[in-house]
Amino acid sequence: MFTARNKGRFALVATAVGASLALAGCASGDPLDPGTESEGGGDTIVVGSQAYYSNEIIASIYAQALENAGFEVEENFNIGQRDAYIPAIEAGEVDLFPEYTGNLLQYYVPDTAATASDEVYAELQGALPEGLQVLDQSPATDQDSYNVTAEFAEANGLESIADLAGVPELILGGNPELEERPYGPAGLLETYDVEVSFQATGETTVESLLEGVVNIANVYSADPRIGENGLVTLSDPEGLFLASNVVPVASSDLPQEAIDLINEISAALTPEGLVALNVSSTVDQESASVIAERWLTENGFLE
Repeated sequence: MFTARNKGRFALVATAVGASLALAGCASGDPLDPGTESEGGGDTIVVGSQAYYSNEIIASIYAQALENAGFEVEENFNIGQRDAYIPAIEAGEVDLFPEYTGNLLQYYVPDTAATASDEVYAELQGALPEGLQVLDQSPATDQDSYNVTAEFAEANGLESIADLAGVPELILGGNPELEERPYGPAGLLETYDVEVSFQATGETTVESLLEGVVNIANVYSADPRIGENGLVTLSDPEGLFLASNVVPVASSDLPQEAIDLINEISAALTPEGLVALNVSSTVDQESASVIAERWLTENGFLE
């Protein structure tokens, strides 16, 4: 059982009778009390993150907020990509993890027909294995998107992915796993009749697009480099990409107080706010912990 200690601003105001009961409870929950461990107190909430700067910032927000609320927290950041960290979550090695609704749903239900935000979230709630839950989804999104340079868009009259049909010698760049994703080359052909060759560009995807190594790039929608470089995000009228709102994946044993706190954070995180957080990382070169602490302070979660 997870427990919180010294919960600061998140402590509940008790009545006189409730206060006396709380004092009695505190005696048994004292970390120096030999009986503490036998009561299950002191278990640590392990917060994980992808090997992705934006995801690590959100994970750091979760971790610092929980610590401030009195929970014992362990950070296990930069685990890797979904194929690496999902087994750790399912095994109970990680208790809380920031995820993205659409991509996570496709991981468990590759042939899902859901595309809209509410549809995706509703199906995701029933798709997770026993022992896991998703908390409230955030308004903030960070989903896959296909981008081209402004020059390439103008030269080929591109506004949507559908406009790519018939454009010759298209080269799609992205992370290596994109080649096998439902929205990768096969999905482009099936959904939009767009033929592409694929090049694994990984962390250099945006640079490869700007240098002309590829002419289409898979870039997360909250990446500030889209705006900084004037890239054109192609619209997706057929729903090749599922809506991907930021959503916490959590152990079913996570305490309700922790759930309520993380849900408050999710509600406060906006699409524009997420881009601003990412700018602090990519442009200002600040650490995830510094960015997270400032966001929590500015949004009233830290005194």
